[in-house]
Amino acid sequence: MKDKAYYKTAISMAWPSVLESFFISLAAMIDTMMVGGLGSFAIAAVGLTTQPKLIGLTVFFAINIAVSSLVARRRGQEDKRGANEVFLTALFLTVVASLIITAIFLYFADDIMYLTGSNHETHQPSVNYLRIIMGGMIFNVIAMVINAAQRGSGNTRIAFFTNVTSSIVNIIFNYLLINGKLGFPALGIEGAAIATVLGTFVAMLMSIRSLYSPDSLIQIKYILKYKVKMQMKTVKMIFGLGSNMAVENLMMRIGFVATAVTAAKLGTNAFAIHNAGMNLLSLGFSFGDGMQVAAVALAGRALGRQDHDEAIKFGQICQRIGLVMSLVLSLFLFTFGKNLMGLYFNEATLIDEGAIITRFVMIIVLLQISQLVYGGCLRAGGDVRYTLIAGIISVTIIRTSVTLILVNIFNLGLYGIWIGILSDQFSRFILLRHRFKQGNWTRIEI
Repeated sequence: MKDKAYYKTAISMAWPSVLESFFISLAAMIDTMMVGGLGSFAIAAVGLTTQPKLIGLTVFFAINIAVSSLVARRRGQEDKRGANEVFLTALFLTVVASLIITAIFLYFADDIMYLTGSNHETHQPSVNYLRIIMGGMIFNVIAMVINAAQRGSGNTRIAFFTNVTSSIVNIIFNYLLINGKLGFPALGIEGAAIATVLGTFVAMLMSIRSLYSPDSLIQIKYILKYKVKMQMKTVKMIFGLGSNMAVENLMMRIGFVATAVTAAKLGTNAFAIHNAGMNLLSLGFSFGDGMQVAAVALAGRALGRQDHDEAIKFGQICQRIGLVMSLVLSLFLFTFGKNLMGLYFNEATLIDEGAIITRFVMIIVLLQISQLVYGGCLRAGGDVRYTLIAGIISVTIIRTSVTLILVNIFNLGLYGIWIGILSDQFSRFILLRHRFKQGNWTRIEI
């Protein structure tokens, strides 16, 4: 295959995932802006729930990456039964885990928000928001596991359509429920949470419908017709890949929580600015995550055919496309950073402070997108132990240490926090790029 054909294949696979992730991030930004109309305390309250929510989703992120990698391999091996077996097993594990995790969050929501640094202004709103979001988590995680299997099979468009529709539903109900429009009650922050859950419910219905398509590798009809069942060997494979990724995610969340708690202690306004900056950084993540999805599917499929060189080639192509995206995004943030902060805040001092944070974001995205692609390739190859170690070193150790030292000893405030985030992204980029270049990740059996 010539380079032009590689680029064409990668772009064809990537564009739905990139747009899907972008619209999810855009919806989150709009969500935050709409909540911001209630005051900076509302942005801070919603922001406080981010890391606990993501910790709750850690298990599902791990299952989904394992599912995408395994389904991609089975497609490369032309093993339709094996692909459906992986999906069915993952769906069962997802439903059981979601019921347990939902119960934990509903019961301990109050304590969780105290641990994340809530104060008298933000505590009760953040508790209410977290309970509603995690109470409806099952809709979200079912959609996630179906979409993960579809991505692994090469169908990235269904995830795009479901998540874009979900985002639109979310924004519409935000408008109706936050401030009370067209006869709907004004529910404030709780209205934003309900809107999010309604969006994920619609996404779940659309994802389930995709399983009835005759063109889908993953099919309800096929599972019923050929009596596909869960197998313990498949559970072990998912746990083999997923457990390392779950630990990686969890250890990284420790670093993220430490950053969020440190920012929260700087005050409501400072944390609101930090949360707006993280919102903008999520744009970079959306592009990187989209390219990572393409890299996992394409590299995984090539490895299923035992074509190691093609797996590396697709990884390189996805990284180059991601680099171009990061340059464009960085230029956009340099030009319009202050204007974007003006969408979050009305006070001039908050806008000016936020504009400085966007300078950090524009540098970080240059590293972030590439490291996400490299990490996706390593996971597709089954090199999850290395990504675990890289995550612990960069996030749990470097990010946390730099943040605490610069904020608590050198009193750099928000700047210290964002230097910590930059040091994390730089170290992760170096570690994952080095491993990718070695090429050993292509020879691991999963």
